[in-house]
Amino acid sequence: MSSLLFSPLKIRDVVFRNRVFVSPMCQYSAKDGLPNAWHLVHLGSRAVGGAGLVMVEASAVCPDGRISDGDTGIWNDDQKEAFKPIVQFLKSHGSVPGIQLAHAGRKAATEGQAIAPSAVAFSAKYSVPKAMTESDMDQLVAQFARAVERSRDAGFELIEIHMAHGYLLHEFLSPLSNQRTDHYGGSLENRMRLPLRVAQSVRELWPKTLPVFVRISASDWVANAWDLEQSLIFARELKMKDIDLIDCSSGGSSPDAQIPEGPAYQVPFAAAIRKETGVRTGAVGKITDAVQAEEILRSGKADVIFIGRESLRHPYWPLHAARTLGADSVWPRQYLRAPITE
Repeated sequence: MSSLLFSPLKIRDVVFRNRVFVSPMCQYSAKDGLPNAWHLVHLGSRAVGGAGLVMVEASAVCPDGRISDGDTGIWNDDQKEAFKPIVQFLKSHGSVPGIQLAHAGRKAATEGQAIAPSAVAFSAKYSVPKAMTESDMDQLVAQFARAVERSRDAGFELIEIHMAHGYLLHEFLSPLSNQRTDHYGGSLENRMRLPLRVAQSVRELWPKTLPVFVRISASDWVANAWDLEQSLIFARELKMKDIDLIDCSSGGSSPDAQIPEGPAYQVPFAAAIRKETGVRTGAVGKITDAVQAEEILRSGKADVIFIGRESLRHPYWPLHAARTLGADSVWPRQYLRAPITE
């Protein structure tokens, strides 16, 4: 039986050589938002290692939207130009180049004034953010739009919108951080309003031939907060906006979250969203073994597997996983003396 993990997947006009996707992971190594040699080597190694998709870390749509001062950004043309050789390298080694667009909201750790749905700090260690006005929201949508244009010009073939982990768009979804009383707060419909505006804008501006993903936190892991039931409703709305896949993570909205971490602990979120809404999903969270990843796909729990920390430990994880599953793998010609054949 051929491996599903190592079968190609076509979404719109993009063909992924396999379903091993490298998650966006902050490297804290950029200056002024510019990617550099570290990013080329880090991301390029995962392409050489055989991943179907290599996703750039959360890249801010404005300077004050960075999680840290070391994050990459794509709010100016210098950053766009710096990404071009990285994107080209990923393509030349068979990986689809993707970028995650983000705004950290109240969890931004930069020098500027943090913004959020409401003037509620994430914890005592964080400053109280400024509650956004509707003008601020219009500006945010415009910032995402400009980031989309630069991402296209840099040569990326996929965009993921970051709506997870307690950052700005997730802050609007979660009642823990969104305590507004206007039409952007209160009911679920209102709390979804700005994230859906951003999703629609990105989808309309991004070429129709290329995919748009959304990463969500499917649960805050806190009582009476954001949960799977609301995530299912949100997923249906994203599907109606022509979002191609939901990358199903969790947590990040509260330092008090009780998260039962363990092997594949977030996979049930991907499984439920895929089953109940029909939208493609990506499974994440302590997926470290090839047989484990194959089973997730074969049992219909997800369409792709996102590998995060395991890809930091093992950049060539896909090449070894292919051998374990008896699938073909394409080693770079520079390494043709090295493939494992036993």
